[in-house]
Amino acid sequence: MAKLSIKDIAVAGKRVLVRVDFNVPLDEMGRITDDTRIRAALPTILHLREKKAKVVLASHFGRPSGKRDLRYSLAPVAARLSSLLGQEVRLLPDCIGEEVLAATLRLADGEVVLLENLRFHAQEEKNDLAFAAELAKLAEIYVNDAFGAAHRAHASVSGVTQFLKPAVAGLLMQKELDFLGGVLENPRRPFLAILGGAKVSDKIKVIEQLLTRVDSLIIGGGMANTFLKAKGYEIGKSLVESERLELAAELLDMAERAHISIYLPEDVVVADAISDDSGTIVAVADIPPDKMIVDIGPRSAEQFAKVVLAARLVLWNGPMGVFENPAFAVGTFDVAEALAGSGAVTVVGGGDSAAAVEQAGLAEKMTHISTGGGASLEFLEGKVLPGVAALTEKAGRGE
Repeated sequence: MAKLSIKDIAVAGKRVLVRVDFNVPLDEMGRITDDTRIRAALPTILHLREKKAKVVLASHFGRPSGKRDLRYSLAPVAARLSSLLGQEVRLLPDCIGEEVLAATLRLADGEVVLLENLRFHAQEEKNDLAFAAELAKLAEIYVNDAFGAAHRAHASVSGVTQFLKPAVAGLLMQKELDFLGGVLENPRRPFLAILGGAKVSDKIKVIEQLLTRVDSLIIGGGMANTFLKAKGYEIGKSLVESERLELAAELLDMAERAHISIYLPEDVVVADAISDDSGTIVAVADIPPDKMIVDIGPRSAEQFAKVVLAARLVLWNGPMGVFENPAFAVGTFDVAEALAGSGAVTVVGGGDSAAAVEQAGLAEKMTHISTGGGASLEFLEGKVLPGVAALTEKAGRGE
């Protein structure tokens, strides 16, 4: 990786501002229901603590609309992180200001504190440089370990690096860039990509990018409906992007010319509505006009599993059906099982795919699960992420 990482610099006795992604889900009682993002940041925090750095963590949480709203306080995160680290992590009353600055100046080596929600200030999302400069006062080194926020040009992601250097990658950020960068630049072969989710339009650029790199491509989920319709199939009341039919046909033609195999569902589960408790399995040639596609069928799942088993590298982004309804999550779980038993390098691109792997209890069997849904998609599109571009280059690697 061309960017400096925390392993490249001396941090002992230094105040280190670490941008993390602690935007975790809470239940109605304010309890954390999934601490994956907190646990993902632990290697960086532990490294800095062991190297005697003074650690100042910064994160956004929810959408408080630029105002102080204690429903979006990071207090539950501070409590959970304290438990995971086995030491108290104090939540400071704000993320900027004299009181916060004084608290960071008093930190002991190895101590860890958490700033209050960055988004309590509207200047954060506006990438306000005065706000970024206030954040920069809190430390002598900047670390970005929030890959999930790296596609956002916000004050704590890119603006702060104008005032605080070196700006280096944390261990999670480095891992994300290594795996996703490896997928694009030096893939093992055969290289298979599996794309799902609701819309073709969300992933047009990803498909175009991958068609220059993959050996085969599986398309499932709602986006498969548009491809099936483009091939002339009746898809009933299924979600379809009519304005993308011509594009879908062009992408299929592009793949054929490049000798890339594209696999679409052979059979599907159909229902009257996505809220149904069950569905009916039909071949794609027999979809009733009054039904909608809600999942891939068992024959499709079996076919997709065979393609997975033949690959040495698999990138997966997007569910195979209406994953939110457990009745129609079967195809998605089948794909997760296939990846887990494949022996291939498996890279799961965040979002619902990551959630499916976690729910199936298969997370430990994946090579890498990205923590950034939107960020991983933009990276795979070939876009430059502001939070990555802002990091300090390694010597001799250019600007």
